[in-house]
Amino acid sequence: GDSVTLNSSLTEIMDEDVIQWRFGYSEKTIIAEINKRADSMTVYDDVLDGRFKDRLKLDNQTGSLTITNIRTTDSGVYELHSSNMG
Repeated sequence: GDSVTLNSSLTEIMDEDVIQWRFGYSEKTIIAEINKRADSMTVYDDVLDGRFKDRLKLDNQTGSLTITNIRTTDSGVYELHSSNMG
């Protein structure tokens, strides 16, 4: 299946940054997160009834999110939220 990469447009992720990818229109659901301060990277592919199960890949360097085996139900609003905890 095809895949699509959502680029973060961040030049680099700083040591104190928290990057979140959110999906949805009015109800935003966090589907992926990079927390540099905690040195953690998490994909929440079990949310939304597992619609993204085993199909999310997060790039720790760029913050980009790749969705593999894309399907029509993946269409919608994806939002990148970046905050600096420093």
